[in-house]
Amino acid sequence: MKKISLIFGTRPEAIKLCPLVLALKDNRDFEPHVCITAQHREMLDEVLDVFCVTPDADLNLMKPNQALPDLTCRAISAIDKYLCLYKPDFVFVQGDTTTTFCASLAAFYHQIPIGHVEAGLRTWDSLSPFPEEMNRVLTTHLANYHFAPTQTAKENLLCEGIPEDRIYVTGNTVIDALQTAVDMVRQKPPEILCLPPELMNGQSNRPLVLITSHRRENFNRGLESICEAILTLTKTFPEAAFVYPVHMNPNVAEPASRLLGSRRNIYLIRPLPYLQFVALMTRSTLILTDSGGIQEEATILRKPVLIMRDTTERPEAVEAGTAKLVGTNSDSIVESVYESLTSAEEYAPLANGVSPYGDGHACERIVKVIQEII
Repeated sequence: MKKISLIFGTRPEAIKLCPLVLALKDNRDFEPHVCITAQHREMLDEVLDVFCVTPDADLNLMKPNQALPDLTCRAISAIDKYLCLYKPDFVFVQGDTTTTFCASLAAFYHQIPIGHVEAGLRTWDSLSPFPEEMNRVLTTHLANYHFAPTQTAKENLLCEGIPEDRIYVTGNTVIDALQTAVDMVRQKPPEILCLPPELMNGQSNRPLVLITSHRRENFNRGLESICEAILTLTKTFPEAAFVYPVHMNPNVAEPASRLLGSRRNIYLIRPLPYLQFVALMTRSTLILTDSGGIQEEATILRKPVLIMRDTTERPEAVEAGTAKLVGTNSDSIVESVYESLTSAEEYAPLANGVSPYGDGHACERIVKVIQEII
């Protein structure tokens, strides 16, 4: 039985790797071992609970306001000690976080084969998103096997000289996770106490605009511009509800509270547990985001997405017509939201496109590959 370590530390990684943990557990050839760095703590733990995944090792690295150099040093050291103790035959990492890069580097030092899930995403701008773009580029050149979510991601890897026989197009595991979560939400709709009950229980047909914004490159002026746009939109659409789960980072929370806290039709709420957030996405009319994963999830839910960034490593959604890049300029955001909410001609293509990110069987494909290569 092969010992497989899955090392992750943030909520998005947990969402995308927990289905793979469960798929590996269902296979008698593997002994999966979950190691978390807890780069995010509360949000990570909540996702683990949803999927009934219990960590085998908890490095507990989270500190308030931790700087990237400090986190990187502590993560490499802690993961190195974990690998010395557990001695896995194979390591899985996911995406583009500091944990992803540090786990890949530590595994490389131990000469343990590395599988990179969600490999090949690129903006071709090392500072956008920061530090994620460089994390995934470096991880690519440390990893041995690359599980690309799309053909576009595969082409990116080929452009960087990755051998084709090491690349596997599997779809994105976030679709596997979302399909499970949607089933849970349908069977038992979660209660979101911080919102008016009629907004979520089907008794109101108010338009609901869901907002997420937390990118480091948008800190300061970018976030202020985003908040200014939202403020204008709350006045333009007084009948709509603008729901903004605000990231706990002070660089996000302060401008949101200062610029938006006085409007009656905007709901500044704490970050939601995963199932509550899936329910909110399902209820939404339009999504405004600078997140990566939401661009993928919204395509399955057929929710239009306006991306508040200048670049995206997920161009497939834009090309499929289910998402639109609008940048962080306040006027551009306002204009795009206005068009989407007032023009059926503008809204329909965004809501009715076909998801390019897979069919919910990515984990099955990854497990099958692993059976063949180790």
